[in-house]
Amino acid sequence: MVSDIGHRAFREKAKVLDAEAIRRAMVRIAHEILERRKGGQELALVGIRTRGAILAQRLAREMETIDRRPVQVGVLDITLYRDDLSRVAPHPIVRATDIAFDVTDLDVVLVDDVLFTGRTIRAALNALNDLGRPRTIQLAVLVDRGHRELPIRADYAGKNIPTSLAEHVEVRLGELDEKEEVVLEEPVAAGDGA
Repeated sequence: MVSDIGHRAFREKAKVLDAEAIRRAMVRIAHEILERRKGGQELALVGIRTRGAILAQRLAREMETIDRRPVQVGVLDITLYRDDLSRVAPHPIVRATDIAFDVTDLDVVLVDDVLFTGRTIRAALNALNDLGRPRTIQLAVLVDRGHRELPIRADYAGKNIPTSLAEHVEVRLGELDEKEEVVLEEPVAAGDGA
């Protein structure tokens, strides 16, 4: 399968996580969050749109099953907070932030699919702080692929995947995509007709 990301073509190199491995990672992260927090009181999950929001919903369901308490979940759109907005698209699509609770004095866990340079998380921190002042902010990601440009780290990670800068990590979730998997993709060489 060849995909086109920002004018660069990629082909699948290896499947890193299948549906069952993704499910297990979400269950493990849910347990870790609750264990570290001693329960889910004054806790909220905020997913970074789009796949981070889906993963936040999944984590909340797992945590509610384990702890038998509801977990507040919100969705954060960081489009206007990005430092590479002019390079993303000529007319970026801004979607709604949907956080129906005050984040002030809550322990917030930001949730995203892939942690790479840290710039998305920096943008999310800025966006979140514009909504209030959380007591603490932690980060949960499905995949940490390294190559940080900012001093940001995941508090909870489903899988650490060593990658080269040229490679791409593609997360596919059933709610949006035809498949449920995480794959490592490599660039297609010019003239490689793959």
